[in-house]
Amino acid sequence: MHSIEVSEREAEVLAAIGARLSNAQIANRLHISVRTVESHVSSLLRKYGVTDRWALTEQAQYGGPPSGQLVGLPASRTTFVGRSRERDLVLGLLADMRLVTLLGPGGIGKTRLAAAVADAAGRSFPLGGAFVDLVPVRDGFVAQAVAAALGVTERPGQALEDSIAQRLGRGRSLLVLDNCEHLLDVVAGFVERLLSTCPEVTILVTSRERIGVPGERSVPIEPLPLTSDAERLFRDRATSADPDFSASQDVVAELCGRLDGMPLAIELAAARSASLGADGLLAAVDDGLRLLSGGRGPVERHRSLHAVIGWSHDLLAEDERDLFRRLSIFVGGFDLDAVATVASGSTRGAVADVLGRLVDKSLVVHQGGTRSRWRLLETVRAFAAEQLEASGERAEIQQGHLRWAADAGTELESRLDGEWRGDFDAVADDLRSALAAAAPGRAQLPHRLARSLGHLTYARRFLHEAPGHYEEAARRAPDPQEAARDLRSAADCAHAFFDTRRSFDLLLASAERSRAADDANAESIALAFAVTTANRHPAGFTVEVPHEHLRDLLDRATTVGDHQDLFVAAHLAAANAWNAQRERVVPAPTLVEAAAATARATGDPVLISAGLDAIGSAALSTGRPGEAHRIAVERMELLDRMSRDDPYTAPEITDTFHMAATCAVAVGALRTALSVARLAAADDLVGNQSTVGMGCMLPALVLMGEFDEALRRAPGIWNVCIRADNPLAWISPAIASVALAHGLLDDEDGFRLWRTRAEQVAGNARSPYLDSYAAFVDARVALHTGRTDNADVLTERAFADFPPHDWHRAFAHAAGAELAVATGLPDAAERLATASATAIENDWATACLARARGRLECDPDALTRSLASWERIGARFEHAYTLRLLGRSDAVIVPGMAVEVTSKRSDVTIL
Repeated sequence: MHSIEVSEREAEVLAAIGARLSNAQIANRLHISVRTVESHVSSLLRKYGVTDRWALTEQAQYGGPPSGQLVGLPASRTTFVGRSRERDLVLGLLADMRLVTLLGPGGIGKTRLAAAVADAAGRSFPLGGAFVDLVPVRDGFVAQAVAAALGVTERPGQALEDSIAQRLGRGRSLLVLDNCEHLLDVVAGFVERLLSTCPEVTILVTSRERIGVPGERSVPIEPLPLTSDAERLFRDRATSADPDFSASQDVVAELCGRLDGMPLAIELAAARSASLGADGLLAAVDDGLRLLSGGRGPVERHRSLHAVIGWSHDLLAEDERDLFRRLSIFVGGFDLDAVATVASGSTRGAVADVLGRLVDKSLVVHQGGTRSRWRLLETVRAFAAEQLEASGERAEIQQGHLRWAADAGTELESRLDGEWRGDFDAVADDLRSALAAAAPGRAQLPHRLARSLGHLTYARRFLHEAPGHYEEAARRAPDPQEAARDLRSAADCAHAFFDTRRSFDLLLASAERSRAADDANAESIALAFAVTTANRHPAGFTVEVPHEHLRDLLDRATTVGDHQDLFVAAHLAAANAWNAQRERVVPAPTLVEAAAATARATGDPVLISAGLDAIGSAALSTGRPGEAHRIAVERMELLDRMSRDDPYTAPEITDTFHMAATCAVAVGALRTALSVARLAAADDLVGNQSTVGMGCMLPALVLMGEFDEALRRAPGIWNVCIRADNPLAWISPAIASVALAHGLLDDEDGFRLWRTRAEQVAGNARSPYLDSYAAFVDARVALHTGRTDNADVLTERAFADFPPHDWHRAFAHAAGAELAVATGLPDAAERLATASATAIENDWATACLARARGRLECDPDALTRSLASWERIGARFEHAYTLRLLGRSDAVIVPGMAVEVTSKRSDVTIL
């Protein structure tokens, strides 16, 4: 498979993208122009075969595979012997089938064959893929294992499985899922989903059982043929162990026959050839198998393999046996430091010596790499685990494993600003396993590990996994105060993927634990933030929290908190501002300045941003979108001070992008809105597939006339909506924007489909979120299509009694006024005057009304002024529409009238 070649400068730009720097910041760091940075970014997008900056961020941060590489393919340290028939058969099947499963018992060689096939098939899969070992994976974490191999992260609003599908679905790619038998149901669901969404993905599975997915083609893997491949394998491995090894053909054939042609059994026996010789091997194998009887079916072969492992184990020295059984505690690979934690009082050098001897005897596999790691093969580990259980040491070794896992998690947390993700992926399954195996109850080690896992999985962007770890940390916490901290972190994680109701409930639980700890200030902060969350982010609540309940919570917070504490004061001031009125999302204008000032006193950028948002929202509520836009820009400047690895910042980061884009649209600053939307799409906490990312992007694209890009992105937002676990009424204007694009492209079916979808998403919250924007869309499409029989009704709807804080009121009024003018409604002039009062701070509405006034007054100069305004704000479609009005040479007929105006420009005809 081909590799990606990037220049030294491109590599520097890619690294800076991974560090989440903007183009301007990259230019400043590298002392080059922003235009040069943009050129390098374009080149990187092309070379890696991706469409957005997000994918480059993943490539830089997580080391995901560039196009054309199959990552995770096991490195071969020995020759691949035999299996030519099976190899050719599977290669042929992969050319025609999308799901092929290699079936056979442990030790039969499925993994080695799958690796050989994948390596040989590389050129058939130009976009590469991944080889994923599922042995260490616990139920429920298949997607995480695949994502780790691919370098994919979960994005808010997009399931991890969909992120994987997006990566693999760009063209012909291959995914190998090795050792699936303990995860059949989960793997089956994952595979079905991937095959249905990625038509060019091929999946190769190894398992002891079929996974049971329609279209699956199974290939049974039999033992190696005696008198040929089995003997060849034995001689190859025996010679590797002892270059002087020699044995008669009869002895080798007899030996391989005793071992049933099982590759793993043959390798284990051959590893002993240097010390026992051929005759000694045969005698030892005979002795080890003497209790076996019956035929040579699959069950006997498995017992035979077990017996050979046991025989090989019995030949170990005592220190080798001790370490061998203890290594079974690791579900995945391990390094020397990890091994030392479960070895009994040995030095690192002594541990390395014993480990090397186990490798020589083929009981441990050395994986190599820049940092040496080892692992036990699945069948061998199962035997070693039996020995550990029989030894009575399991509890002690399990505790050592837990201690190692807790220390590993803490060490990884200390490296979040550097290179850590690959190391986390390598040990993640063992960290999860150690936590799951810990004795129930409150204890320091499992608590520390659970908290680290919450932090690490959040930073790794396994967003839906992270809150559960923090909740587990709270259950394990040694005292209520620590539990309260963990529950607050869980609440922040839930907010990261917009589940604000869950966040609210977790905040209340955090307050309860703080009360049990007699930590009044922490209780006050949690209660106050819960009140603010319910008022400021109500869209995530299926059932609205009664105002009286929120008032009671705030009263409690006010009573118990120390008002001299800056953070308590800031949270109380914010909650009071947001809860002063019954209407959600509308803080009391008289209280917001004090709330913002109190927040500034803390110096905390998160609280400062929240305080500014209260001012901006109050400005919107009193019909001052320009002020709200200015505040939103100020909030954007705080983003660089907020860590993307800390759940605490999540609510503020996502809201800042959302409000900055929305406020820019509210004032008609379309270029700014699109710029913010693209920044949000590039931010690894938001991304272009999240509700915030798409909710920011689609209105800006459509209003600017970028219909092609908007319609390309549209299916993504609908997929998010139909999978959402919580209400998304606030995103309904973005859905309606897609309807607007279809309508302006004369696609009536598409228009009706997306208008209906917008209504569905808005649900019972239609009034605060959709009414004004829907009225705007309907009026504008009616004007464009000429279907104006109900123009009076549409105009009336566009001038409904929208509240002053309605973001889209100016759009509705402007479009309604132009429709009234164009259709000759008797109150057109009155409508125009009313709309002018609300359009003062909205550039789009101002340009629209200038055009409407030109049409009403037959004034080509007004149309020309409108044309200039459209060009300034970047509204391509409206600019073209206005040009058509100015460019016609004959009278244009509209319902009920025909007007031709002659002015300074006698060639201008105006509708």
